[in-house]
Amino acid sequence: AGSDVSKEAADMILLDDNFASIVTGVEEGRLIFDNLKKSIAYTLTSNIPEISPFLFFIVLSIPLPLGTVTILFIDLGTDLWPAISLAYEKAESDIMLRAPRDPLQDRLVNERLISVSYGQIGMIQASAGFFVYFVIMAENGFRPSKLLGIRKDWDNIHYESVEDSYGQEWSYADRKILEYTCHSAFFVSIVIVQWADVIICKTRKLSVFTQGMNNWVLNTGIIFETLLAAFMCYTPGLDKALRVYPLLFWWWLPALPFSLTIWLYDEGRRWLLRKYPGGWVEKETYY
Repeated sequence: AGSDVSKEAADMILLDDNFASIVTGVEEGRLIFDNLKKSIAYTLTSNIPEISPFLFFIVLSIPLPLGTVTILFIDLGTDLWPAISLAYEKAESDIMLRAPRDPLQDRLVNERLISVSYGQIGMIQASAGFFVYFVIMAENGFRPSKLLGIRKDWDNIHYESVEDSYGQEWSYADRKILEYTCHSAFFVSIVIVQWADVIICKTRKLSVFTQGMNNWVLNTGIIFETLLAAFMCYTPGLDKALRVYPLLFWWWLPALPFSLTIWLYDEGRRWLLRKYPGGWVEKETYY
């Protein structure tokens, strides 16, 4: 009975009478905590490019850049595998060199994680989506200035003569095909920037070059989400069933510089973390 009471009161129980297991247990606990943080950071980031199109739709009265169906594709499709794959990420080499975690300050989700995910990486991702949106609209005759305040006429099913920047008239059906094509492109742009997001979420402080790309669950997840996005865009019949329209090849390209920017930006942030431990960057961005 006494041993049962001591087990209930203990923070850790050794099952093999080997004190070296304490180190292994601490390392495993830190790894689980780290990987949960990484998965949450990855998942939260795409919320900004998902929410901002609706804010712009309401505030600027532009045609809707991203639809609800494509948001479901992201949350229930393309993001699932990469988010889960971060649970398979190996421990960073400095994991046992860190000071013990302060449970009152270093929580699973803190203001620094929100700041990085929403205020930094998420903003770059949203910029990628809107850039692709405006590129496609401009290629079809609607310059950005023309889109401002056009929503009322654009969504009016009885209005068949919305003019673009060059005076060409667009019927309701044609406008909606263009709008749904933009939904597909915005969706694809999020998938592309999420490539970089899942790679930067592999580590909290170390460079990805140090960590390596040996997590093949993650690598396969990147391939999977890309193939799924292509399947959704190019499968015949889905344009009618789910309003997902095929894209020209070069409409996949505008988001690539933003994906590279995300990777370079976070590599620079983590370099500053290592270069100046305890500095301003660590206090404000190390989650």
